[in-house]
Amino acid sequence: MLKWYRIFCAMRRDCRAMSSMYMYQSSQRSRLFRYLVSGMTAFGATGAFLFTKQVNCASVWMADSVTDQKMLEQGEICRALEKLDPDTKFKVDKWKREEGGGGVTCIMQDGSVFEKAGVNISVVHGTLPPGAVQQMRSRGKDLKEGTKLPFFAAGISSVIHPTNPNVPTIHFNYRYFEVDNGNGQIQWWFGGGTDLTPTYLDEQDCIHFHKTLKAACDQHDSGYYQKFKSWCDEYFFIKHRGERRGVGGIFFDDVDEPSQEEAFSFIKSCAEAVLPSYIPIVKKHMNDGYSYADRQWQLLRRGRYVEFNLVYDRGTKFGLLTPGARIESILMSLPLHAKWEYSHTPESGSKADRLLQVLKNPRDWITE
Repeated sequence: MLKWYRIFCAMRRDCRAMSSMYMYQSSQRSRLFRYLVSGMTAFGATGAFLFTKQVNCASVWMADSVTDQKMLEQGEICRALEKLDPDTKFKVDKWKREEGGGGVTCIMQDGSVFEKAGVNISVVHGTLPPGAVQQMRSRGKDLKEGTKLPFFAAGISSVIHPTNPNVPTIHFNYRYFEVDNGNGQIQWWFGGGTDLTPTYLDEQDCIHFHKTLKAACDQHDSGYYQKFKSWCDEYFFIKHRGERRGVGGIFFDDVDEPSQEEAFSFIKSCAEAVLPSYIPIVKKHMNDGYSYADRQWQLLRRGRYVEFNLVYDRGTKFGLLTPGARIESILMSLPLHAKWEYSHTPESGSKADRLLQVLKNPRDWITE
């Protein structure tokens, strides 16, 4: 516990410095702000940090708030995973981006419970490359072409690939983004989501996972879950395979209402639902027995995971398009091992086929 508290303090200092560099460059408006960071119970500590500084940015409160929140989430998740896999520890890799900002990547590999688990936070700023501007314009963002647009982004992303085929993979990503149009207008939005990718279908696991996410969404809007669940099923579709990557969850982008503070509160609720949605499933199956055939099917499903991430995933594409991007952190989501077989088809009615049918035809896990 003390170790993660010390790591948090060091990382937090570095990430605040990264965001401050951007803040002093991004706007002509200056204001004095006070921000109280609570929630240190995630590190087994009490109390809070109080900051007062003079800055030049219209949204400095949000930038610092997001940075602090992502640090807390990273530490809490890493501690929870190490508790389940005590003989394997996270490697903590702090990195800086020459063009502006940096982050902290925490990686666990070759554990008895987790074959590979990565929890990454990044706080970066700089100028949007043309490819990224084009990608955002395709989503309806009103961004100028042919001009340099300053941006700031902070987020947490994680993919956890367990060793046991009976334990599903989980992915989550929560991020904040803002772009300065150069005319005094700053566009901001949140995006993210959490989704589950099992090797074999356990309906009770799926129900628990989706109900936990729905409860987080319902705290803010009763229509959020169904809207973002449908978006998730659509987004994680592997078109060339005709199937989804997993059994879904929630996914959203461009959340910029009803207000910045309320949108941030929604993001925090979703992030706080990750561990309750997943850890009980890990504990339930981590000691289950499995066969060689189960492992081979797991590796085939991991191959599908790789296909989606490298061909379709927007976050991966944005990272690869960003100058000075850290490739190791971008490709953190890829499994340690994967497999491809020519024209592999599961036996009809088998456990593998049962999963495949759900991936082709998503289910409503709440009302069924």
